[in-house]
Amino acid sequence: MKPTGSTDIQRFQMGDRVVHASQPEWGVGIVSTSSMGDHEGVPCQRLVIRFDRAGLKTVSTAFAKIEAAGDRVGVVTEKETITARSDGASNPILKATAREVMQIMTTIPDAARDPFATPGQRLKATLSLYRFTDSGGPLIDWAVMQSGLSDPLSKFTRHELEDFFGFFEKILWKHLGKMVREARDVPASELVQIRDSAPPAGRQALQRLHRSR
Repeated sequence: MKPTGSTDIQRFQMGDRVVHASQPEWGVGIVSTSSMGDHEGVPCQRLVIRFDRAGLKTVSTAFAKIEAAGDRVGVVTEKETITARSDGASNPILKATAREVMQIMTTIPDAARDPFATPGQRLKATLSLYRFTDSGGPLIDWAVMQSGLSDPLSKFTRHELEDFFGFFEKILWKHLGKMVREARDVPASELVQIRDSAPPAGRQALQRLHRSR
C-alpha cells in the first residue's frame, strides 16, 4: 500500500480536532494519543483518535489522510458538527452510568500513560495537560478531549464540568508525581527541555512538587 498521508512532524497533538479525509462519515475526531514514527525512512505519526461516529481508531499519517477539522471549512464541517451533536448513539458517554461518566471525565489521557512511550515522553504529555483550566475556553477544550463530544454543554452544565475538572486536577497531580519519579533516569538536558516546553501551570506544578519533597 502506497503511503498517502501527511508526514508533517509534530503536526497533531493530544486534544486536536481532526477529520479523516477518506472517511468523512466518521465525523470529527479528537486526538487521544500522538506519537512519532517513520515509514520507510519518512517521519509520520501514530494517532489514536476518538471519532464522533466511529469511536476509537488508531491510524498512521503515513497512510491515513488526517486533516485538522479547521482545514475543512464550509458545509461539510458544519454538517459533521450538527450531526455529531444530534446523533448520540455512537458516543458511549451518552449512555454511561454516573460512575462511568466520572471515570471517563477524570481518566488521564492515553498519551500520558502510554507504556510504549519513554518516561520523558509520558512526563511531557502529562505536563501538557496543565494547559487546561477550570473556566472559559480551556475548560470546554478539556471537556471535548475527555468526553469526545463536539459540544460537551449539550450533555453537561458548566458547573458539572467544573466539578469534573476539580477531580481531574487531583488525579493529574498524583499522576505527575508518579511521572517525575519514573523520569529520574532521563538525562538532565532532556528534562530541562521538557520543563521549558511545559505550560506555565505545568512548570508551577513541578515547582510545588519539588518543594513538597
